[in-house]
Amino acid sequence: MSKDYYDILNVSRSASDAEIKSTYRKLAMKYHPDRNPNDKTAENKFREITEAYEVLKDSQKRSTYDQFGHAAFSNDSASQNQGFGGFSGGFSDIFEDMFGMGREQSKQGPTSGSDLRYDLSVSLEQAFKGDQVEISITLPAQCNSCNGTGAKKGSNPVSCNQCGGYGKVRAQQGFFTIERTCPKCSGAGEIISDPCSSCRGQGRVNKNKKLSVNVPAGVDNGTRIRLAGEGEAGQRGANPGDLYIFIDIKSHRFFERDGRDVYIKVPVSTLDAIIGCEIFVPCIDGKKAKLLVNSGTQTGTRLRMKGKGMPSLRGGSYGDQYVEIDLETPVNLSKKQQDLIKEFINLGSEKNIPKTSRFNKITH
Repeated sequence: MSKDYYDILNVSRSASDAEIKSTYRKLAMKYHPDRNPNDKTAENKFREITEAYEVLKDSQKRSTYDQFGHAAFSNDSASQNQGFGGFSGGFSDIFEDMFGMGREQSKQGPTSGSDLRYDLSVSLEQAFKGDQVEISITLPAQCNSCNGTGAKKGSNPVSCNQCGGYGKVRAQQGFFTIERTCPKCSGAGEIISDPCSSCRGQGRVNKNKKLSVNVPAGVDNGTRIRLAGEGEAGQRGANPGDLYIFIDIKSHRFFERDGRDVYIKVPVSTLDAIIGCEIFVPCIDGKKAKLLVNSGTQTGTRLRMKGKGMPSLRGGSYGDQYVEIDLETPVNLSKKQQDLIKEFINLGSEKNIPKTSRFNKITH
């Protein structure tokens, strides 16, 4: 069984992209073959962390992995590295990312919008059937007054004279060239001399937005749904981030869920259980199903209703519903009822109550 990618990188399932990247860098530097020549264990570890990172660094692949696990990438190139040549980067690229070495300087430009998270609570019934849910969210959106440029209408941003429009500046420190964000333009590569009054030069303002979320049948706690381009607006017209909907299933009055199976505790009269009976049990689909309770059924007995559970997120199959019998002893009996029960007890024998009989023999 394949090891969990989050465990491989030693990060939580809610870890940010920055956390995942930082942890990967440290592990890659530690286990890279250039640092561990002829060490097969380190080589295998490096392959393992590289495979995990190739999936978790990509928001779309990560979302798919969170929902379907390793099965979603059984034929994916991310899980079939062709030696270390298949690793996009290698040891030298780790240093390039950290220190800006060995690559041609490229223009940074305005910063893309951040990915955002929205926690959506749905009922167990919605999770069973699937639903279209409308949400309202306030987030940074493109400013309409300046169309996201940040500049006042009729004016244009000018190239930053400190970084030459690249958004990054370099400084020599010993053997290394350190590359960092330009302090004057904050990485945008442009300076706005006449900013838009509506957004104060940011190119975005907070807006309330209504979105329709397709909640597929079979979702569970922690299921993540990606709405591409619905996250934070980019800086000065840059690409927006994505919005990730995290599903939270509300507690149910009767049902408890474990994966695709659901559980319900149903009260049954002790008198009915003595002679056996048929009961009608509510199901998660809103209907009721007939269930036979055999004569002599004990409290805590669990009966299985095949295919009456939750659907698979990938479709095609359903879990089961388990019914736990909770015997109810009659209360508030009249004298006549009590006399009849006493008569019934007097007519009985040890074979009618085997557990009680055995216990009394041991303790007396």
